[in-house]
Amino acid sequence: MKTLIAAAELLEQLAGTHAPVLLDCGFELSNPQAGQRAWAEAHLPGAHYMHLDDDLAGPKHDAAGVFRGRHPLPDRRALAVRLGALGIGPATPVVAYDAQGGPYAARAWWLLKWMGHEDVAVLDGGVAAWRAAGGTMSAEAVRAAAVDPYPLRAPAMPTIDADALRAGLGRLRLVDARSGERFRGEVEPLDRVAGHIPGARDRCFKDNLDADGRFKRVAELRADWKALASDGPIVHYCGSGVTACHNLLAAAHAGLGEGTLYPGSWSEWCADPTRPQAKG
Repeated sequence: MKTLIAAAELLEQLAGTHAPVLLDCGFELSNPQAGQRAWAEAHLPGAHYMHLDDDLAGPKHDAAGVFRGRHPLPDRRALAVRLGALGIGPATPVVAYDAQGGPYAARAWWLLKWMGHEDVAVLDGGVAAWRAAGGTMSAEAVRAAAVDPYPLRAPAMPTIDADALRAGLGRLRLVDARSGERFRGEVEPLDRVAGHIPGARDRCFKDNLDADGRFKRVAELRADWKALASDGPIVHYCGSGVTACHNLLAAAHAGLGEGTLYPGSWSEWCADPTRPQAKG
């Protein structure tokens, strides 16, 4: 598995001899405990819960007290321990899902790829697709068969920090995964300042999906993304580095390579008033 898995295929794999570990990544930015409560009430059988703030992100400030964004990357050693506790080793198939269109599952997918994991995919269509395929839900918590912490290797997915991005303005191809009104600076419900990084183009992550909540067909995604940046790699960002992973997943599923994530995203960028900002 590299990018997406259909619900019907997941049902078959779960009935096989090498079933994947399931990660429920449901989350609500406005209510950080809602996702875990929803998981406790009903989840795919055997699924473990991964919390965006606690598992899929690290501290908002570094050791010197500098703000790193609302959802900076987790410490690699801490993530390795968490993955091992869930029974995930280098050869373990993993499927992540949520009920919000895939952004939080995509974050888990990207982090596992970043750790060097190959056999990981996002459930296409999430919980709704699972139910539509005849999958059942469970309220039973499952104890993981823990293994050693995930082996630490060099990061396997490219990232860029704020200084390097600033140095590359005018040369780098930037795509923002937020909604149009946030990108244009008309509203900003989460961060200190409204607007976007100069030179960026907007591609709301929801535009990767069809009306049924599944990802668009590969040919359509490929056409969409080639129109955005036909002549080179893309630096992806959003509000806090989460929904940008949805765009990274879509581009990878379309066969257009990995792309680069700016983890701090707009939340980190706009916290420094010396960094250039744009609206419109």
